Amino acid sequence: MTIEEQVKVAFQALEAKKAEDIRIIDIRGISTIADYFIVASGSNQSQLQAMEDSVGQKMREIGMAQPKVEGNRNSTWILMDYGDFIVHIFSEEDRLFYDLERIWTDGREVEIESL
Repeated sequence: MTIEEQVKVAFQALEAKKAEDIRIIDIRGISTIADYFIVASGSNQSQLQAMEDSVGQKMREIGMAQPKVEGNRNSTWILMDYGDFIVHIFSEEDRLFYDLERIWTDGREVEIESL
């Protein structure tokens, strides 16, 4: 399975839990930490946890190894590092505060359909 197909699976897992404003940022060529960031937000702690659980489950179903995870059940920013791509799950407030989309403006935002 290609990295783009893996990113699609993670994106769809977030969509299934009603994640808000899901963005995919292609950072190939500007960073060595990953090829893609997926950034999404949720409106409450339960939704953030459901989003993390959904991504984890779907990725396991396609044979992906357990990611490195930063954050816990009380966190308002959860990072799931799958190596070639990183999923950032934010509360609405933290997403506005950290503004990854602005920080990574050298990256190219891509639509799910173009992967």
